[in-house]
Amino acid sequence: MATEYAIIAGGCFWCTEAVFQSLIGVSSVESGYLGGNTAHPTYEQVCTGTTGHAEAIRIGFDPQLIGYADLLDVSFATHDPTQLNRQGNDIGTQYRSAIFPLDASQKLAAEQAIQRAQQDFAQPIVTTIEPFTEWYPAEDYHQNYWDRVGENNGFCMAVIPPKLQKLRKKFAERVKD
Repeated sequence: MATEYAIIAGGCFWCTEAVFQSLIGVSSVESGYLGGNTAHPTYEQVCTGTTGHAEAIRIGFDPQLIGYADLLDVSFATHDPTQLNRQGNDIGTQYRSAIFPLDASQKLAAEQAIQRAQQDFAQPIVTTIEPFTEWYPAEDYHQNYWDRVGENNGFCMAVIPPKLQKLRKKFAERVKD
């Protein structure tokens, strides 16, 4: 089967990348930017919050091993979709919780995932479903960040291990050995 793609934003892409790289059926995770109005934005530009882009990940997956809806469920379980334009100490529209469906069936699945996830949260989910726009891969030094640098980065050490614990607790059967 051909690789399919999902694009999700849920805060810092270093932190979301680490979660999805751990899943059976995921063949690639690329950090990048989309949803804004500046062509070929840089990390520095996106960090200003003025370009309109979100830090996001593009997940390549085998739909015979893991479904799009499963990826969305993992996303909702490993970040806080009730925080508007932030995740923890990362504040700004670039850290928004968003789903960027690539077709009508992904859009419907995103709407259904929000409804499912709302049952787990007392506060309203603020995750947006936004139209897919141009995908801009982040600079090379952002790719595979956790595996390369994360354990030497205090921010990553504070944020990523709790996300991975949530993943293993709720989706143990989906986590790679």
